[in-house]
Amino acid sequence: MTLPIPPFSLAEVTLEVSKCNNHKAPGFDLITAQILKELPWEVIVLLTFIYNSMLRLAYFPVLWKFAQLIMIPKPGKPPQNVTSYRPISLVPLLSKIFEELFLNRLRAFTDLNDALPNHQFGFREKHSMTHQGHRLVNEIHKSLEEKTLRTAAFLDVQRAFDRVWHNGLLYKLKTALPTPYYLLFLSYLTDRNFQIKHNTATSTIVPFRSGVPEGSVLGPLLYLLFTADIPTTQNTTVASFADDTVIIAANEDPPPRIPLSTNPPRPPPRLASNLAHQGQ
Repeated sequence: MTLPIPPFSLAEVTLEVSKCNNHKAPGFDLITAQILKELPWEVIVLLTFIYNSMLRLAYFPVLWKFAQLIMIPKPGKPPQNVTSYRPISLVPLLSKIFEELFLNRLRAFTDLNDALPNHQFGFREKHSMTHQGHRLVNEIHKSLEEKTLRTAAFLDVQRAFDRVWHNGLLYKLKTALPTPYYLLFLSYLTDRNFQIKHNTATSTIVPFRSGVPEGSVLGPLLYLLFTADIPTTQNTTVASFADDTVIIAANEDPPPRIPLSTNPPRPPPRLASNLAHQGQ
């Protein structure tokens, strides 16, 4: 049994609306930040009622889960290749405001530090790339002082946010978060659709099969929770920033490196005769 999520106050919603960036592109509904800031007080009251109803019912509206993708060409890339474009996801601004409010509730009433590993410094408060860089430099200094050899493996997941498995993510959310937050995330991830827009032309509507919503507020946090159980050992140091990971291992007496031969190894005599016979 878990207590329900505390409702949003009118002051919280008003503050988030006032913080919206006027230069951000709107979603398919064309509601901009300037329009929201010009709304009368009565509309903000109704918007607060809608947001609190979403918390109470654990329901995320389908229209706010629809994204339009704008394809931005990469400089110097052939235009006929799909990989030559960078997709920009545009989601409704009202959805982003709710996600900001919900993220504040999630941080205040759940212990995200227990759900996220200590080596993850991406998209977290009081954590930055500079802090993570200091950790790596400290490991190098320690190696020089102890006169040990340290080896580092740099890992980068290609299209990391697009490859998140929804069923696996929901399983991890169910074990890491209280039930009301999990149920809202369940509605948030299901029945999501997108459409590609180019100038005035649009594609057919396609459902999202995997991945966290790009351009959203909760997307980075969902990726961190999905990768929170990355294996670690006592003999290695892991440093992560979002989808970039460094694994460092130290050894006082590493085994000698086997030199790579420039000549390919010769096959055994019997195997060589069989290969010659097959070639004939």
